[in-house]
Amino acid sequence: MTLDQKIDSATALIRGIFADRGAACVTCSFQTECMALVDLVIAQQPGIPVLFLETGYHFPETYAYRDQMTERMHLNLVNLEAKMPVAEQESKFGILNQTAPDRCCGIRKVEPLFRGLGDYAIWFTALRREQSPTRANLAAVDDFKLPTGHQLLKVSPLADWTNADVWAYLKRRGIPALPLYDQGYTSIGCQPCTVRPISADDLRSGRWQGQGKLECGIHIQAPSRS
Repeated sequence: MTLDQKIDSATALIRGIFADRGAACVTCSFQTECMALVDLVIAQQPGIPVLFLETGYHFPETYAYRDQMTERMHLNLVNLEAKMPVAEQESKFGILNQTAPDRCCGIRKVEPLFRGLGDYAIWFTALRREQSPTRANLAAVDDFKLPTGHQLLKVSPLADWTNADVWAYLKRRGIPALPLYDQGYTSIGCQPCTVRPISADDLRSGRWQGQGKLECGIHIQAPSRS
């Protein structure tokens, strides 16, 4: 498919989902694919809540870019934070991103997001099949159940987009990218857990380097509470 065809397909999917009239949100880490998705989604629903996981560990450049693009694109930004501040977490448990990254992600990403998603029926994500082996079989539309039992429709309009498609879209739309890409980063999360890629063939290989971790957990179905 050409980029134009992929844009048309993503737009049609987004429009069709909105026609169901459920309360919708879109998660955004302010990486390239997120900016492409947000641009497509706000074209259909300008006031949609844009959920950002405020972990307290982001790069300064990420915060600056978040604020710049929120103002430029008039985003309805919602910052989701952990119940425990960073200082309290480090005082109680030490530097979890070094000793127990799964636990750190659970506290600072998974719990706040799952709590925030409880208000919505539709969740738009910028996931792409090309990003990781764990995403290779990604469905563009799927059901997602939270630990509370609340079920959402999880929608990934860019599922079949390549990295090249994303960059071409941003260029076409005149959307600047997070400056960290110019420094050689290819997948950007929290600063302590993000380095430049260790493999040119794997854009996410700089995430949780050397710890055997591929996902933070927010895209993994959580077991329901008994």
